[in-house]
Amino acid sequence: MIFLARFHTGERIGINPDLIERIEETPDTVITLTNGSRYVVQESLAEIADQVQLYRATIFNLATRMAQGLDTPDPAATTRLSLVRDAATGATSVD
Repeated sequence: MIFLARFHTGERIGINPDLIERIEETPDTVITLTNGSRYVVQESLAEIADQVQLYRATIFNLATRMAQGLDTPDPAATTRLSLVRDAATGATSVD
């Protein structure tokens, strides 16, 4: 899940990024899911894309650790990933 804030109320919501069909900035950010549900959120398209990238990298990292037998039931012991933005280009990478 990625966690976002509804535009008008600031209410925090969790969205399954695998169900996102499209994201539009009109200028408000509108997320449309594959089931037709639409959400207007405070975050920008770029911020949501960064969150989805981090979500997918985290899932990949966990799957890799599990396949190697390295995963532990203690959540504090798992590797944490974060996005790093290049100050010069604005590009992001996973660290």
